[in-house]
Amino acid sequence: MGHAGRGRVIAAAPRASAGTRRFFGQPPGLAILFLTQMWETFSYFGMRALLVYYMTKQLLIGQQQASMIYGLYTATVYFTPIVGGVIADRWLGRRRAVIIGGTIMAFGHFLMASESLFFFALAAIALGNGLFLPSLPSQIDGLYAKDDPRRGSAYNFYYVGTNLGGLLAPLVCGTLGEVYGWHWGFGAAGIGMLGGLTLYVLGQRWLPAETAAPRSQDVETSGGTTPHHALRQRVIALVAVALCVMLFRGAYEQTGNTIALWADAGIDRHLAGDVVIPMTWFQALNPLLVIALTPLLVAHWTRQARSGREPTPARKMAMGAFGVGAAFAMLAFVDASAHGQASWIWLALFFLVLTTGELFILPIGLGLFARLAPKGHGATTIAGWFFASFGGNLLAGVLGMLWTGIGPSAFFGAMAMVAAAAGTLLRLLDGAVRRAEAGNDPDAKFAAEHARFD
Repeated sequence: MGHAGRGRVIAAAPRASAGTRRFFGQPPGLAILFLTQMWETFSYFGMRALLVYYMTKQLLIGQQQASMIYGLYTATVYFTPIVGGVIADRWLGRRRAVIIGGTIMAFGHFLMASESLFFFALAAIALGNGLFLPSLPSQIDGLYAKDDPRRGSAYNFYYVGTNLGGLLAPLVCGTLGEVYGWHWGFGAAGIGMLGGLTLYVLGQRWLPAETAAPRSQDVETSGGTTPHHALRQRVIALVAVALCVMLFRGAYEQTGNTIALWADAGIDRHLAGDVVIPMTWFQALNPLLVIALTPLLVAHWTRQARSGREPTPARKMAMGAFGVGAAFAMLAFVDASAHGQASWIWLALFFLVLTTGELFILPIGLGLFARLAPKGHGATTIAGWFFASFGGNLLAGVLGMLWTGIGPSAFFGAMAMVAAAAGTLLRLLDGAVRRAEAGNDPDAKFAAEHARFD
């Protein structure tokens, strides 16, 4: 867990022996990261599923103010990793940062039991997340040799772990909050965070060793040593992609904000007779669909790759943004036609289309940033990816303030245009991203073989 001196590697990354139990053909360390992230996601999304309802129903905060608080909070959750990633890379080390950050987050969740400490609790969760969030996924690459063909698919497995926690969160925390009281739901979120920390501590022997930031004139990446001019080209491409994802998230992050409000008041949630579907349960559809659709998409992309027809990462991301735009356009039409009481089936269909688009953009982008991260700066580079989430959540909060003024149908139409604009910009960036990936290895072989999730 200790951090190495500058320019020195503590030890070789752990390698599973032939007799070691595998995790779906992956190194056992991926299972530790998978389960830790699953429980962290459970805690975060469990609290988030209740947040808007808690503010508007319990604390009696107005919709516009609640939307802005929601946006500021979720944006801050993704802003603190920018600083936390640097702290992890330079001083704490990624393992220690995960443990300290997770502990602070758990403390914040338990503070939610007191209404008077509401804003202090949000601040604690955001601060702890700053250390935790970039330090966990940046350990994935160290589990594999640079020519290991399993590296690409590792991020798909990891993303499934994230969404498994997101699936359980509204079902457990949301149900406890709605049926037994808000604080029961918040308490369950804190327990989930502690569970994830326990698994991480017990499984550290399977994790990759810490590395310190290199001091050489060239910067090492996952594919080898890269000249500064190639590094600059790659950084520019990643910044451009992050800005597009930021715009995309302005629409996508409405799922926990205005979509949650529409689920409460804009649809008929009756299932059979007097049975009413809890409003928080709809937020479980997205992670459930991620788990169900991921194997199908990975198999599809693998077949495309074998025939040389797989889209490049930027093209996949553009298709994902257009898909999310189509989901919002559908809701705009449905709400305008239903006059305020649409069937819950339309909301379920919305999540199906939205999730399919999400899988084309979010795990693809995370893998892109991880592959192009300079050695010794993995957490910092991953924090750059989460900066897009910061800006996107902040934008989502600002856009959410339009909800009351323009109405659901016009609002959903506006979100469709925001997502489509992000898709157009990502498509225009395809050439720059391909050149950046090719420059990640002197022979461009690594980029050609690993630019996909297969």
